[in-house]
Amino acid sequence: MVISVTNMTRAKIELGDVTPHNIKQLKQLNTVVFPVSYNEKFYKDVLEAGELAKLAYYNDIVVGAVCCRIDPNNGRRLYIMTLGCLSPYRRLGIGSTMVEHVLNYVEKDGNFDSVYLHVQLNNDGAIEFYKKFGFEIVETKEHYYKRIEPADAYVLEKNLRLKIK
Repeated sequence: MVISVTNMTRAKIELGDVTPHNIKQLKQLNTVVFPVSYNEKFYKDVLEAGELAKLAYYNDIVVGAVCCRIDPNNGRRLYIMTLGCLSPYRRLGIGSTMVEHVLNYVEKDGNFDSVYLHVQLNNDGAIEFYKKFGFEIVETKEHYYKRIEPADAYVLEKNLRLKIK
């Protein structure tokens, strides 16, 4: 399924499926965007993720991607494994389109308790970006990342159910 959004500059933002034919583009993109590398199992899982893995196209060029998985632990939660965009294409609505796709997915499904992700402690831009969508810092994981500094990560989470106190 392709989702299209046209912004004010008439640029076309589309989300497309990750397939065996374009998985190499996802690998290349992740290598450029993220300071960590992902193993073959990650990409094998992504190929089976369906609507939970999307490439983002800006005027038909792959510039971003989002990859999620369902986490059955602690209720039914959706984990955003990666969501990233090439730096020249940031602040054009591509990341927002990807987050909105994920939030629409969990809303349509109706059975998720929350959506969560990890963000490196010093990534203020990403933290502010996710806060705009209602994510909150709920935990700090020390030594979450290997071989990158800082190694600590925040867990950002958006609750989808009302908490009963």
